[in-house]
Amino acid sequence: MATYDWLFNIFGLRTWCDIDASEGPMSMAQLLAKTGNVEPESRFNVAFPSLDELHKACGQITQTRDVVKGLEDGFLAIRPALRAVLDPITQPLSWMLDGTLYVLTTAPWFIVMTAILIAVWYATRSISVVLFNALSLAFFAFVDHFEPAMQTFAVILVCTIISALLGVPIGIAMSKYNRLQKAVIPILDLLQTLPTFVYLIPLIFLFPIGESRLYGIAIVLYAIVPVIRLTDLGVRLVDKDVVEAGNAFGMSPAQKLGKVELPLALPNIMAGLNQTIMMSLAMVVIASMVTAPGLGVLVLRGIRNLELGVGLMAGFCIVLLAVMLDRTSKAALSRIDRTKSEM
Repeated sequence: MATYDWLFNIFGLRTWCDIDASEGPMSMAQLLAKTGNVEPESRFNVAFPSLDELHKACGQITQTRDVVKGLEDGFLAIRPALRAVLDPITQPLSWMLDGTLYVLTTAPWFIVMTAILIAVWYATRSISVVLFNALSLAFFAFVDHFEPAMQTFAVILVCTIISALLGVPIGIAMSKYNRLQKAVIPILDLLQTLPTFVYLIPLIFLFPIGESRLYGIAIVLYAIVPVIRLTDLGVRLVDKDVVEAGNAFGMSPAQKLGKVELPLALPNIMAGLNQTIMMSLAMVVIASMVTAPGLGVLVLRGIRNLELGVGLMAGFCIVLLAVMLDRTSKAALSRIDRTKSEM
């Protein structure tokens, strides 16, 4: 006798429950019940009324495996339509990733190093940060990890740019429209709390393994949340008196946004960008499971083949790259703060 037979008897559903229905393969518990070898249930350990438990008492109740199969069938049914929509939208991401990877891995090392250090100097105007980046790049080259480090850097660079181009406008729109903010916040909460591996599951079924946009989309979705949140927060925290002064001077909404609100919100936006860079780096290592190139591949190799030295060296290079990006972005933010205070 099933635990919840009484429930269906009370509501007079026994006849409906006993109607023969086409069933799938029986579970081990059902097989034991049919052979009479099922263990007696303890009075002090009553099973929760889950779908499987209710199915034991009423064959018309759907089992959990049927719900899971329905989810899979539903996703596969809409897969062609999703691909038709996503393919043209995401193709530029593949071109950007492939192009940046090609440039940074085929150009001579001294040109790549020089270009990176010039960009760091332009962003930070800090000799110490430039020197630290130079020593870090030299270390990558010294231990023959320069190419995978540049592959990781290329993926982070492209995904951070895409996240900023999409996230900053979304954050601005959220700061202007409260209804939009209320609608977007649950989506951001979902993206921020979803386990990183879960991002890859639907994408594997949408795009062929080996396409760069497969891991690019996962990284962008994971890393875009901070820049959206902090852009929204930064614009909302702009002093209302300053905004009113802009209104008094007859500024249009676009002029107020470009000349008043965004400059004052820039420190928060840059802080969000810093977090986006760090989250991109964290995700690009996990994305190596779906052919994302770079240092994550070496970490994965160290785990699979139990090559301790390979894994430790790649992990150290990832940490060093993270420190490089973090110090550079924070130095750029400090420079913006100094510039604002001098004005």
